[in-house]
Amino acid sequence: MKAVKIGLLGLGTVGSGVIAVLKRNADEITRRAGREIVVVAAAVRDLSKPRDIDSSDIKLTEDAFSVVDDPEIDVVVELIGGDGIALDAVNRALDNGKHVVTANKALIALHGNQVFKKAQSKGLVVAFESAVAGGIPIIKSIREGLSANRIEWLAGIINGTSNYILTQMSEGGRDFDDVLAEAQALGYAEADPAFDIEGTDAAHKLTILASIAFGISLQFSKVYQEGITNIASEDIAYAREFGYRIKHLGLARMTDEGVELRVHPTLIPEARLIANVNDVMNAVLVQGDAVGPTLYYGAGAGSEPTASAVVADLVDVVRAITTDPENRVPHLAFQPDTLSDLEILPISEVRTAYYLRMSVINRPGVLAAITEIFGDKGISIATISQKDSGEDEQRVSIVLLTQNTREGYLTDAIEQIEQLDTVYGSVVRLRVESLS
Repeated sequence: MKAVKIGLLGLGTVGSGVIAVLKRNADEITRRAGREIVVVAAAVRDLSKPRDIDSSDIKLTEDAFSVVDDPEIDVVVELIGGDGIALDAVNRALDNGKHVVTANKALIALHGNQVFKKAQSKGLVVAFESAVAGGIPIIKSIREGLSANRIEWLAGIINGTSNYILTQMSEGGRDFDDVLAEAQALGYAEADPAFDIEGTDAAHKLTILASIAFGISLQFSKVYQEGITNIASEDIAYAREFGYRIKHLGLARMTDEGVELRVHPTLIPEARLIANVNDVMNAVLVQGDAVGPTLYYGAGAGSEPTASAVVADLVDVVRAITTDPENRVPHLAFQPDTLSDLEILPISEVRTAYYLRMSVINRPGVLAAITEIFGDKGISIATISQKDSGEDEQRVSIVLLTQNTREGYLTDAIEQIEQLDTVYGSVVRLRVESLS
C-alpha cells in the first residue's frame, strides 16, 4: 500500500521529536500501522534557523496554510499551539478532507466541540492523545481500555511546572519565588509562568479528561481554577505533620448532584502513590466501578515523550483511514448524539475536607469562638493544632483539618472568622482529598 504522507505545522521541540521517532522506529511503526508514514512537508517559523534533525527530505515553508492546502498530504499534525492560527489551520485541514493530529490542549478544550462536529460530518479523525499528560496514554486508556467502566472520578497531577515547584518547596523547605526562578532557569517554566502556575494549563487538560470520562461536552469555562502562588512553606510543613503532601491537582468527580470540575492545590495522604509523584512527572488516577483505581504515570512533556503520543495517534489515524467512519472510536468516547448535559457544579456546592491556617491573638477564649462558628455551620473538626509564631508571643497560628463539608458552608464560616477582632488577616484554605 502507498505511504501515508504527513504535513507538520511546527518543527520545534515536539515536531523534531516526531521526525526522530518516525525515522528511528520506521520499520516497527510500519508493521503496526500497516502502511509507511512519511513526513513530506513542515511549516516553520524561521527557515534560516539551524535544526537538530535532518530535514533534507522534507519541504520546509513559513506558510502553514501551504501545508494544509497541499493535495499530496493525507494527515496534518498541528504543533503550533494556542487557538489562533492553529484553529484556522485545523478547520481548513478538515475542510480539505485531511485527518488531523494535534498536541494542542487549548484548542481542544476551547474549540473541540466545534472541531469534532466538523470532523464527524466529514468522516475524518481528529486525534489528540498528546494534548494531555505528554507521553502517558491516558486518553486512549479512558476512551478504550476502561470503556466497560462507569468512571466515578479521576484526579491528576497534569502540569509539570507546578509539580516541580511544589516538590522543591516540600523537599528543600524553599520559598515559592526561589523555586520559580530556578524552574525558569532550567526551562521548566516560561518567562511568564502564569499559564502553568495559575492552573490554566491543567484546567485545559482536565476539561478534556472529564469529557471523555463522563460523556459530557467540553466545558472549560466551568472549571474551578486556583493556582499555587499562595502556597507558603509553613503550609507544606504543617501538611507533612498531618501526614499529607500538597499537590496541584486536577479533579473531576461524578456526584448525584452533577459533575465536579476543579483545579487547585490539594492535600493528599502521603501513603497514596500519586502523592509521591515528584518534580516534572505527571500522573493520573482513575477510579472505575469495575476495575477500581488505576494509576497512569510518566513524562508529561518533552520532545520524545510527547512525540511518542503524536506518533501513536498517527498510527491510529492510518489504521482508521481504511475503516468505515461510522465504526470508529468517537472523539469523546461516546457517540456524539449521546453526550450528556449533566450539570457542572459550582465550587460552592462541592463537598470535601479542608486544611485551614489562621493567625490569632494568644489569649483564652479565642479557639472557643472559632469552634463555635464552625459548630453553627455544621462543620466538624477532625484535627486541630496550635503553632507558635516565632518571636511574637502575642500571636499564634491555629492549623486544623475539617471533616467533609460543603464549600459554601465553609466559606460562610471563614467570612465570620475573619471578622473576629482576635484574628489577623485572611484564613488560608486548602482542600483535602483522600482519593480512596
